[in-house]
Amino acid sequence: MFLSNISHYDYLYITENYCAILIGSAKAMKKILHPASTRGQANYGWLEANYSFSFANYFDPNRLQFGQLRVLNDDKIAPGMGFGKHPHQNMEIVTIPLSGSLQHEDSLGHSGVVTSGEIQVMSAGHGVEHSEFNALKDEALTLFQIWIFPDTQNVTPRYDQRTIAPLLELNAMTPVVVPKSAATENALWIHQNAYFYMGVFDQVTTTNIALHGAQQGLYLMVIEGQINVDGVTLNRRDAIGIHDTQSVPFEASADTKLLAIEIPM
Repeated sequence: MFLSNISHYDYLYITENYCAILIGSAKAMKKILHPASTRGQANYGWLEANYSFSFANYFDPNRLQFGQLRVLNDDKIAPGMGFGKHPHQNMEIVTIPLSGSLQHEDSLGHSGVVTSGEIQVMSAGHGVEHSEFNALKDEALTLFQIWIFPDTQNVTPRYDQRTIAPLLELNAMTPVVVPKSAATENALWIHQNAYFYMGVFDQVTTTNIALHGAQQGLYLMVIEGQINVDGVTLNRRDAIGIHDTQSVPFEASADTKLLAIEIPM
């Protein structure tokens, strides 16, 4: 339709909505910066922990969670030590060993070792008990312990683990945990519209993570190295939460390892 053929009121409607589209497209993403040094810290002798969100004796009312992401603990566990049997309910628990080996046992009958290069997923559902220990007697275990609120309560508890190291595409972000609805055969999945990505970069790379809907956010944690997101530079163990955007572009430096968690807000 040509402008010469429309009424004054039609013109106002079109121009007002066009302006609204322009304003919406220019809307800046919202960012929450979590420098590594601002995390909660605890040293129990056998466990050195860094808490991205309030946990145990660390409480910050401004850092309770990011959307449905409740816990991201960066743990270092002494040789032969660990968490004795304890219960969970209605939580999706993802464990990512960064170095060493994790000995797992649970009330579902699973027992085994999870090593660096693998990921462990457990849906606590209506109730499960488990223990997690450093399987080695001469080497510390480092890992990320991540809890996410589920989208369905009281599901049947389940456990899974997969080797993900061979799946990681160099200089790109690879999905390693997905929602149940998006899972293909042999994929790790959870009861939430959340996507875990891991990236390994050996050269400077500019890339982008597209979010799965307007209500989604992204939490980026630099495992090693450095990235730049929307003018913000993050170094080892720095993190940033981003929302109110359709995608998150960033530049990763060489020798960088990155974890990204897309999560409903």
